[in-house]
Amino acid sequence: MFLRMMSTAAGIALMAGAAQAEFNLTILHTNDFHARFEPISKYDSGCSAEDNDAGKCFGGSARLVTAVEAAKKRNPNHILVDGGDQFQGTLFYTYYKGKAAAEMMNKMGYDAMTVGNHEFDDGPEVLRGFMDALDFPVLMSNADISGEKMLAGKLMPSTVIEVAGEKIGLIGLTPQDTAELASPGPNVKFSDPVAAVQKQVDRLQGEGVDKIVVLSHSGFEADKRIAKGTKGVDVIVGGHSNTLLSNTQDKAAGPYPVMEGDTAIVSAYAYGKFLGELNVTFDDAGKIVSAKGEPILMDGKVAEDTTTKDRIAELAKPLDEIRKKVVARTAEPVEGNRDVCRVEECSMGNLVADAMLARVADQGVTIAIANSGGLRASLDAGEVTMGEVLTVLPFQNTLSTFEITGQGVLDALENGVSQVEEVAGRFPQVAGLKFTWDPAKPANEGRISDVMVKQDGKFMPLDPARTYKVVTNNYVRNGGDGYKIFATQGQNAYDYGPDLADVTAEYLAGQGDYKPYTDGRITRK
Repeated sequence: MFLRMMSTAAGIALMAGAAQAEFNLTILHTNDFHARFEPISKYDSGCSAEDNDAGKCFGGSARLVTAVEAAKKRNPNHILVDGGDQFQGTLFYTYYKGKAAAEMMNKMGYDAMTVGNHEFDDGPEVLRGFMDALDFPVLMSNADISGEKMLAGKLMPSTVIEVAGEKIGLIGLTPQDTAELASPGPNVKFSDPVAAVQKQVDRLQGEGVDKIVVLSHSGFEADKRIAKGTKGVDVIVGGHSNTLLSNTQDKAAGPYPVMEGDTAIVSAYAYGKFLGELNVTFDDAGKIVSAKGEPILMDGKVAEDTTTKDRIAELAKPLDEIRKKVVARTAEPVEGNRDVCRVEECSMGNLVADAMLARVADQGVTIAIANSGGLRASLDAGEVTMGEVLTVLPFQNTLSTFEITGQGVLDALENGVSQVEEVAGRFPQVAGLKFTWDPAKPANEGRISDVMVKQDGKFMPLDPARTYKVVTNNYVRNGGDGYKIFATQGQNAYDYGPDLADVTAEYLAGQGDYKPYTDGRITRK
């Protein structure tokens, strides 16, 4: 009788233990890959085969394949997800659109991704073709797509996958201002991410799903706001702001993960330079007991998968003739890092703005304004190939000229510095113009001061009532990056000038050994 009672008690204890069993899940993640199928340099631009063989390069799909396979073997309970922006950034996207990305993501066995703003760069039709080629779902919860026939019924707000018998809910997010950042068309209506996520969390929990991961192409600051404003989100896999969270890297924006309440936030920089690896332990109620890990640096120590390397080389053949043409030389590296160019004057911004203004100065244009979001890489010193220029300026934007009042220029500059805290791409790089801005003042409420325009070789105060001729790119001229005033108040616009990459390459070619510089045209109080 005693032994039987002991056995029964032991059985109850075991059952209780089983009911309270923990579940371990490894979340492997990437974000903002931007078509970097080949290895990149420390400047996030192209890396030569010689440097790659010497172990000086980073990333590339061949390294990611190796790292993903090894991580999956180490962690049997795993998911592989992406935080958006596979599109745009190199000739691979220009030539293949989403086909190469789909092939590589299928090869690595992704489970889901969210839509980045750049997935809309060529409209819903190209996004739909990309989705049709994938073996996994693409997600976006914070938009009404019911009126867009290319996406309705295909692009889902969330999905549920099973890992070792456990249900994992995945929710997608894209930037709320994607209509300003890309070309989603008039039939996609974006909404607040907090409300959208909570709606999906409530629905998933109602279906018995208690482990929820948000794939958020919203930016780090927005991710923290989402974590604070929602209940039931366990992990946010970030993107859009190219934020590096790490416990070991010097330039990290915070630890890996950042805990906001009960929510773990992770982000793995960009361009395939890191593979994020977050190890999460859930209790039986789906609450996080532990969340730890570290992005894995895809440096020369990570072997390249031979089959993948050969396939990328095959895909690159049609691009080689374009890319390898040497168009110029630089005496020093040209700084195009987003963390610099989106908050202050930078040498790449000066180069591009100077090139724009020089091209159309004979038309009476005196001001050039370039959005820093259009600058996608730096240049190293020495020979500059057309491929490198296209990596810096991949969007196939054209020069746009128009006329606008000095007040319109001032309002545009206010927009340009309105989201510096978010390291947004609207920050203006300029030529023929000087200005000061004050981050202590509220956005769009007088941050800009001391605006000077170069006229007849001298800088003169901007006259709000005077009409000026301005050059920018067609994306900005049509209201992109918040520059709506150019679309609504710009007069006599011509949006069909030469390609910005060609203009920049030709300008560089005429400079001899180009020496990059900054000259104080943008100052911060």
